Amino acid sequence: MAEAPQKAYHHGHLRESLLNAAEEALAELPLEEVSLREIARRAGVSHAAPRHHFATVGQLYGELVGRGFERFVAALDEAANRSYDQSPSARLLAMGRAYLRFAEANRGTYGLMFGKRAGVERTPHSMEAAFAAWNQLEREVTAAVGPQRAVYGSLHLWSSCHGLAMLLLDNAAPPNIDPDQAIEAISRMVIAGLQSDT
Repeated sequence: MAEAPQKAYHHGHLRESLLNAAEEALAELPLEEVSLREIARRAGVSHAAPRHHFATVGQLYGELVGRGFERFVAALDEAANRSYDQSPSARLLAMGRAYLRFAEANRGTYGLMFGKRAGVERTPHSMEAAFAAWNQLEREVTAAVGPQRAVYGSLHLWSSCHGLAMLLLDNAAPPNIDPDQAIEAISRMVIAGLQSDT
């Protein structure tokens, strides 16, 4: 039993194993129950081994946030590119639906990405990936409503999607709300408002 952590540690992929173990833990446990010790246990290494790559659980979480935003951007891009209608508005609607699916499928990581756990450290990776997500949305909103309204339009649309996602994840949305219909209705209202001259 004592050799298992040593073997895992020397296989050369400790950092990746720790990140994968952390994502696994976040998918199964409440955020407050995920610790470096728990992550190390799942990775099959000693409780001290994670500190070779991450001084604190906050640093590890920062890297998870970066990975999360990268997957988030990829998921929204894929949804937009698969839309039968490639108009700017249709692409945004497809991205809105993908947003909710991502949040539901990655509850723990999504929570880290948007501040549901204190102590997450901002790493260069996490900041770069989050900025890429914002750029993605602003680019798509610009195509739909023009550059003059793009910044606040992007903020409006993201706030609306995030608010609905959090209501659904916290089981706080009205019981008769259909997520896909809700996100489509909200997105259409935001886009129509931004496109209006009034």
